[in-house]
Amino acid sequence: MLIDSDVYQRVLGEELRKLRRRRGWTRKELNQHLQSDISLQTLATYELGTRQCSVVRLVELCLAMDELPQDLLARVHRRVFTDEPGKVRLDLARIVADHQVELLPLRRWADDRMRQAAGATEVQLDRPALERMAELCGIPVTDLMTRLRTMSAPAPGGLDPGGGG
Repeated sequence: MLIDSDVYQRVLGEELRKLRRRRGWTRKELNQHLQSDISLQTLATYELGTRQCSVVRLVELCLAMDELPQDLLARVHRRVFTDEPGKVRLDLARIVADHQVELLPLRRWADDRMRQAAGATEVQLDRPALERMAELCGIPVTDLMTRLRTMSAPAPGGLDPGGGG
């Protein structure tokens, strides 16, 4: 199994940010609960996935937020390495950044989902949702799948055009 370290780091950061926000804490408030002195900039780079976090630091962050490190890593692992059966993983940020005219309804939907998901950029859609989105875009579902394949985050096995559904 190959690890895309950039994707893994980004997903880990998203999970750390979601965990902190669930507690209702700012980074400054999180910092006050930590055992060691970490700058707010360092916390931000962990959450953005632009800086690697040592195992000890990750454990410290998790424990400060009453989260078992293995539970956090399990969520990251599921997001990075597995898709739910019959679902397709989409990178919302890449969809929003795309400029294909036919995909305007998809871009609007992706932009809205990113705002609702507190910065998370990946979602999984099932076959019926993809069929409806293709209908809204006025293109065949196979065409939509081909277009999505070119802008999706790397995932083991890639997109499954059969969709299982």
